Amino acid sequence: MPPTSLVKTYKAARRVVIGVVGTSIVLIGIALIVLPGPAFLLIPFGLAILGIEFAWARHWLRVVKRRAQDLKQSAEDIKRKGGRSVWRVIRSVLRLE
Repeated sequence: MPPTSLVKTYKAARRVVIGVVGTSIVLIGIALIVLPGPAFLLIPFGLAILGIEFAWARHWLRVVKRRAQDLKQSAEDIKRKGGRSVWRVIRSVLRLE
């Protein structure tokens, strides 16, 4: 087998393994949204793994990070202001306001 075909085989196998592992972790994370477990840790972790090979996963990881920062900022605002309704926080995080 020529070295170029070996390299192509390696790249294809690497892409498949990353896809399977990352997708499995994301799906387990999605299942853990309704089951007890660390869903909000596994989903970004799975997206980070998928982001090694797939641009769409990098995009969604950036979206998740941005939303997490917005949530953190909202929580800090609540703490600083002394309280806000939970629904207003959810609306602000989802950018419905």
